[in-house]
Amino acid sequence: MPTKLVIGLDGAGSGNRALSYGKNLAELIGDCEILVVYVIEWSPFSFHTPEENAQRHKRREEELKIAHERVIDPALAILKADGVIASGIVQHGDVAETLNRIAIEQGAQQIVVGRSSEGGFAKRVFGSSTSNLVMHASVPVTVIG
Repeated sequence: MPTKLVIGLDGAGSGNRALSYGKNLAELIGDCEILVVYVIEWSPFSFHTPEENAQRHKRREEELKIAHERVIDPALAILKADGVIASGIVQHGDVAETLNRIAIEQGAQQIVVGRSSEGGFAKRVFGSSTSNLVMHASVPVTVIG
């Protein structure tokens, strides 16, 4: 059974650094599979009319598609071009909780995330989300600078 790594992407520089580190680690390990993950921060605790919920659902689906095209697909192309076995997931939710849940569900041995970026993930993650991920993850977490 291959070693599995979850790489948290942010669509910016720190995610690229985490991806590069994960790719290098996978090559060192040998029998390794990478799961690249992009989490769109989303709170389920909003109350809307049925019409607003329908629009919200449509917007969620559009966000998932755009994130796959702009973040996940390019990362997978880089990994697969270098012969790394990889797949990708985009989900809505709390960044730390979602990355940890996916790692557990997928049987990953490690989560790799970037420490800082030009925006997005870093603002969400290296504050309380990164702390929560590092403190409560079920597997080791590597934070890349």
